Amino acid sequence: MPSDRNPPGAPATPSTLAHRVAGDPAAPTVALVHGFAQTGECFGPFGEALEATHRVVRVDQPGHGGSLRHRDAGVERAAGLLVATVGTAAYVGYSMGARVCLQAALSHPDEVRALVLIGGTAGIDDAADRATRRRQDEERAARLEAVGVDAFLREWLAMDMFAGLPDWARFDAERRRNTVEGLAASLRHAGTGSMAPLWDRLGELRCPVLCLTGERDPRYGELAERLVGTVGGPAWHVVVPGAGHAAHLEHPSFCSASVKEFLDGRRTERGGAGRGGGGPVRG
Repeated sequence: MPSDRNPPGAPATPSTLAHRVAGDPAAPTVALVHGFAQTGECFGPFGEALEATHRVVRVDQPGHGGSLRHRDAGVERAAGLLVATVGTAAYVGYSMGARVCLQAALSHPDEVRALVLIGGTAGIDDAADRATRRRQDEERAARLEAVGVDAFLREWLAMDMFAGLPDWARFDAERRRNTVEGLAASLRHAGTGSMAPLWDRLGELRCPVLCLTGERDPRYGELAERLVGTVGGPAWHVVVPGAGHAAHLEHPSFCSASVKEFLDGRRTERGGAGRGGGGPVRG
């Protein structure tokens, strides 16, 4: 299994995120965009499988890893930084990363050739529910500031949605590259409660979309069905058998094969449902 690592890459600049490029330089580009309290190195065998066939850009999201200088960025600003860093590509986002990738596709449609959303959502419609989530994110940020990164991460990873993670997929050492300051700012500025919901804009999307959700993550499965039924272009939803929220880490071979089939224009025959057409995705 992969070990935690911090290979050299490009540092963050005033207009770009810290990132590392790997894989085939002549192949189409795929961006990997991690979730909260991770870094670009937290993709394990799933990311390595994509590097075997694509040029892969792994970014550190604002407030995470080497992108601390952008810690106050909200989702819209994060999407702009992401596209400025990666350029034209297929964008693969997990959880918080899925929200940022979705925003990028709406704000920069010419740069986003395809979207893969793993455990993603377009935000919270109801204003009262959004305010409740914003308070919860503030409470989490305050808890993080009170107990520190290590204790907070133990509590975070103890949530039921991560119960199926194998030990290697916890990325303990890599996650500790994050700071209290950066993670607390991310919760406050880029949490779901602070994000403007995007559901009403999904009809604008014309790029192909693949949603991956775990079988044991029914809430996000329902959100994926809504996404697939709302976007303006071809879209599919694949349920990953036996997986929770981090489906790509629990079942990396299944997920990487599904993503490659999608990017190659072969759809997916792995429990997918949706509508679509077209050929391979070129980044």
